[in-house]
Amino acid sequence: MKLLRVGTAGAERPALLDQDGTLRDLSGLVTDIDGALLADEAALERVRAAAASGELPVVDSAGLRTGPPVARIGKIVCIGLNYHDHARETGADIPSEPIIFFKAPDTVVGPDDTVLVPRKSVKTDWEVELAVVIGRTARYLDSHEEALAHVAGYAVSHDVSEREFQIERGGQWDKGKNCETFNPLGPWLVTADEVPDPQALSLTLSVNGERKQNGTTAEQIFPVAEVVRYVSQFMTLYPGDVINTGTPAGVALGQPEPKPYLRAGDVVELEIAGLGRQRQELKDA
Repeated sequence: MKLLRVGTAGAERPALLDQDGTLRDLSGLVTDIDGALLADEAALERVRAAAASGELPVVDSAGLRTGPPVARIGKIVCIGLNYHDHARETGADIPSEPIIFFKAPDTVVGPDDTVLVPRKSVKTDWEVELAVVIGRTARYLDSHEEALAHVAGYAVSHDVSEREFQIERGGQWDKGKNCETFNPLGPWLVTADEVPDPQALSLTLSVNGERKQNGTTAEQIFPVAEVVRYVSQFMTLYPGDVINTGTPAGVALGQPEPKPYLRAGDVVELEIAGLGRQRQELKDA
């Protein structure tokens, strides 16, 4: 299923995109798309049955905003340097274990919402990423099979980053990762049953119509199953938590000088095969 949330920011309602591409209203069936729903298999089965019946109300999508596909995210766990080609382009050593940092849930916006360039920013960068959404409470998972069984679904994530704040301002990476609007998510949460192999997804990103990233999750150093298993050794993952699994080569940081960092007025478009597209115009904060 392709689950999404539509409407003005803070007042989104749950919806479903059916097999014919028709937007259907779920608000009469579930209150929202969040961890509580994703952990409730009976409720999800009711949604599947209603979708198959074709009787869900049609939503007029003209001019309708798409919000983040998951509400009330508990935490966003991010994996750094998780693509072989990205590590090569930045001159970094291949990590022996996943690098973990966090983004605050309040960085999340809709897939086509405005992204704000922070004040005093000179190195705002782009990163298309596969997001994993957790569907079952996960702690100390033993195997890759068990890890994938705890995944509710997948989404497109844009891990916007400010490289000067991240690398040159001391401390950990968090200062360059948690600026306002720095995590567009969606448009859809595609349930795991529709993504048979998360290591066979193409990812692309363009800036002002020029292709910058063109990668595949096959390049991941630590595949999705290992990432989920590994993270569960250090923290409990709850339904509705999100893991951003890293970005392929092609970010501004990896380009020769002068590096083409983002500025107000730029338009970023990104896509993951089968998971949908995003488009953001940048403005000054």
